[in-house]
Amino acid sequence: MAAAPTPLGEFLRAQRARISPGDVGLPDVGVRRVPGLRREEVAVLAGVSADYYARLEQGRERAPTASVVETLSVALLLSADARDHLFRLARLSPGSQGIGGQVSAELNVLLDAFPQAAAYVVDPVFRIIAANPTARELLGPQQLERGAMRFLFVEPGARKYFDDWEQVARAGVSALRLGVGYARPHPDLLPLIDQLRASSPDFATLWADQTVAGLAVTHKVINHPEVGRIALTYQTFDVRDAPGQQLTVATAVPGTSSADALSMLGSLHATRATTAPRPSAT
Repeated sequence: MAAAPTPLGEFLRAQRARISPGDVGLPDVGVRRVPGLRREEVAVLAGVSADYYARLEQGRERAPTASVVETLSVALLLSADARDHLFRLARLSPGSQGIGGQVSAELNVLLDAFPQAAAYVVDPVFRIIAANPTARELLGPQQLERGAMRFLFVEPGARKYFDDWEQVARAGVSALRLGVGYARPHPDLLPLIDQLRASSPDFATLWADQTVAGLAVTHKVINHPEVGRIALTYQTFDVRDAPGQQLTVATAVPGTSSADALSMLGSLHATRATTAPRPSAT
């Protein structure tokens, strides 16, 4: 009976399909039924037997050595994030994904130290677990309540909110996939993925693509319902003392209309806070 596909084998197969022979200095000879390199070509580049590499893709071999994974990473031209993901799939790196947990008091103070930026913290399933006033206004109640991924793929308004929804969606799915490589991913990760695959054909298509990359410096244009179009630069950092948490800081170029709009969001939050009705005394 054929072995069941494994995440390791599926990932290798997808990466092989992305590479043309010319990318790695091989001649392109013969008719190729599918795009990308042949298994035998990857085996030659990685210095392993064709049979061994085939077993890896088919799920019949599940425990490659670190040296084999390293040579496969080079042969498949993997990025740093994709290489780390491959090592996790091969169970050759830390087995538990951070759970995120509560945001420390010190990090909350840091969030408020960004008065000219939108700063917020997410957990491994991209729920917003802390945000400064500007970020709360930028993100809006739907993202704050449902989390970034559910907003992105389930809420119809997300396509209008993000000027380049496709690029944002692709980057989000790619970052989410990093968590799947852990032997023990966040307990809410796989249920979230199953839900999004069932409810969003766009997510299902992007998920099948097997692209992997963490969030770093990105540029997004937001169509905000109250302050209009805002061009922002997002920088994301791992929170070292709380594995699984990521701090994102969104800034605008000083002196631009986007900077003015971002500042206005902070003012909006302050106005709402001062005008909100106070609970009556009992």
